[in-house]
Amino acid sequence: MTQASDLPDPRPSTIDVARRTLDLEAAGMAALRAALETGLGPALEAAVETIRAALRGNGRVIVTGVGKSGHVARKIAATLSSTGTPAYFMHAGEASHGDLGMIAPVDVVLALSWSGEAAELANIIAYTRRFRVALIALTAQADAALAGAADIALVLPAMPEACPNGLAPTTSTTMSMALGDALAVALLSLSNFSAHAFRDFHPGGKLGAQLRKAADLMHAGAAVPLVALDVPLSEAIVEMTSKGFGITGVVDGAGLLVGAVTDGDLRRAFQAGFVDRPVAEAMTRAPRSVPPDLLALEALAAINEAAITSLFVVEDGRPVGIIHIHDLLRAGVV
Repeated sequence: MTQASDLPDPRPSTIDVARRTLDLEAAGMAALRAALETGLGPALEAAVETIRAALRGNGRVIVTGVGKSGHVARKIAATLSSTGTPAYFMHAGEASHGDLGMIAPVDVVLALSWSGEAAELANIIAYTRRFRVALIALTAQADAALAGAADIALVLPAMPEACPNGLAPTTSTTMSMALGDALAVALLSLSNFSAHAFRDFHPGGKLGAQLRKAADLMHAGAAVPLVALDVPLSEAIVEMTSKGFGITGVVDGAGLLVGAVTDGDLRRAFQAGFVDRPVAEAMTRAPRSVPPDLLALEALAAINEAAITSLFVVEDGRPVGIIHIHDLLRAGVV
């Protein structure tokens, strides 16, 4: 007699479910990209220009939604803010309990609702129409209330959810978030938002470390090993030993960095028969240097490229600091 445990499991495997989920969400992304070639593309361009006009008037982007669309809205607001577009998330349920007062006429409201009929958005929609606040809808229903009331409707293609019951927001949230990313990056690109500005908004973690500047990590003042161009080589050795970087910079009478003495230069000097001659005869001319505002990540790349351990930080030709590879490692740049 066949036992129930001997029968094959009718349920799909975890890997099969994962493949189906990713396939459906990938299909949603492909449909979203194709929609940019039709009505969604011009609408996205109009949304970008509307937001840029608001920013010129010191406006902000208020992103709102409810349920899963609310979670996506919160993420879009965070991405906009971190890439140079002032934005914040407004909970649709709290809006009608006083939070509507945070919306100014110069702002832009970006409202998310896959169905376009979320009742919680009604008061926000009415408020924007009453006070002529620009309203951008992100929805899958062009004939729904939200799209009909909006100044600009970003209508996403209606695609099946990855949920086997077709209910749980999965494909829809992926598409909404991706379009939010596209909007944020388009605004970033048009505003010439630099990596240095990005660092100002992301001072923490590894990303923050990589985006710190050479000036933030360098040793400065008396810690910088430097000797004059006309001193004997023995004095350069003392400076190298006392400062502990295995290198000393050489400056001319105007204080400009004209060379450096490294451990390699000393070895070559000893191999040639060491004589305490002027440092200018043993130094390496035009040593590698970086400006103070160079990103730490770029400083690390310069060190690796030159196969060295230290870089002088130079401003207007004068050494203002020195940065060692260990400084970059301690800061978590790698």
